[in-house]
Amino acid sequence: MRMIIVAVALVSRLCCPMFAADDAKRWRDLSVGRDAYRKSLTQVRKEHGGAYKLPAIDFFLFGMGSRDKYLYTNGHLQDALTGRVIRTWEVMEELIAPSSYTVALKTKDGKTVFLFEDESAVWIESDGKREALSKGNVKLPDFKGRKYQLVLRVLHQELLVNVVDGKPVPNFFVYSKPWYRDGAMMAMAFQKTGNLHVVKDWILSLREPYDRNNRGETEADNLGEALYLVSLVSDKSHPLVPIVLKEFSRFEKGQYIVGRSDFGLHPVYQTKWAKFGLRSLGLADPYNVPKEKDSYAALFWWAYKTDDMPGQKIIADDRYPYLGWAACHYASSKSGKLSNRDYPLTWEAHASQAKYDGIKRISAEYTRRKVCAPHTWHAAEAFLYLIEEAQDAEP
Repeated sequence: MRMIIVAVALVSRLCCPMFAADDAKRWRDLSVGRDAYRKSLTQVRKEHGGAYKLPAIDFFLFGMGSRDKYLYTNGHLQDALTGRVIRTWEVMEELIAPSSYTVALKTKDGKTVFLFEDESAVWIESDGKREALSKGNVKLPDFKGRKYQLVLRVLHQELLVNVVDGKPVPNFFVYSKPWYRDGAMMAMAFQKTGNLHVVKDWILSLREPYDRNNRGETEADNLGEALYLVSLVSDKSHPLVPIVLKEFSRFEKGQYIVGRSDFGLHPVYQTKWAKFGLRSLGLADPYNVPKEKDSYAALFWWAYKTDDMPGQKIIADDRYPYLGWAACHYASSKSGKLSNRDYPLTWEAHASQAKYDGIKRISAEYTRRKVCAPHTWHAAEAFLYLIEEAQDAEP
């Protein structure tokens, strides 16, 4: 018996310093990585449109893809959807490293705790012990060789963390339902990173041609977006396709379509989406992009640009920064903003359909200012722009 006790004591003396040394090195590595990320982020802001001031609240979200959603802030880890407290620590020092998907803590009782996420799970690790909080596979490219590798990692995280029960939402604190417009841009990013599986079941379940999220309106761009989404995981035999094709006739005006999107007429934007959705499924396309001014024309940047009339409006509005990033992508200009925080980088403010009471879980200041962060349309537009930039080394 005495020999066993001595052996245990010896193992403890040998192991504890090793864990402490490993924890210290890991902390230093995270700090170095965070500094490199901040340098890259500063360069993006300098090269593009600068920074937008968000509430000065330090927090981080965990739960990419199908996993449960967690909010860390000020020594508390809670279920981000319900507010239920998961763990609490008395924190002496905190290090949030967004591009490493990690929060590191030094506690008053002398422990070092790592909250982090990788391709297989959300983890808590301390004293050499690791516990999985929520599992589910996602693909997390490091974007090595891309000009803004570390910033791309964070924008990608802001997209994946807003997939709730397989549904892509703009921001899960203030929106409960997916929007076809935002969902299509998220899916465009997920196609590039091998993550379409996280929204596949939602797309396959679609049966309605409109999301009806803007006060119940049947928005004309939804039709092309629905077809495009279907094309990513299915084909023209999907049951939504004939429903959408029938709906096009409601909006046809000569050789193009026109209806309401965001409470305005946007024939260029809507016709481009119609054409792209049809093309994505290999279906006949009877439409031509109208030679008209359309304040949303520049939001559709990836096809039919030569069919557009010159001089379309380039939007810049800090409340809806995704509009600016998309328009910059269209015009090959650089005035899109990211936030002034390490995390999150994206936002939306004063949106007519957002329920801002939901984000007071992070801070009442977000609710007061009517801003939500992160926001997936913004994250998708910035991600899709930056990933196409020259594949230089991280600055």
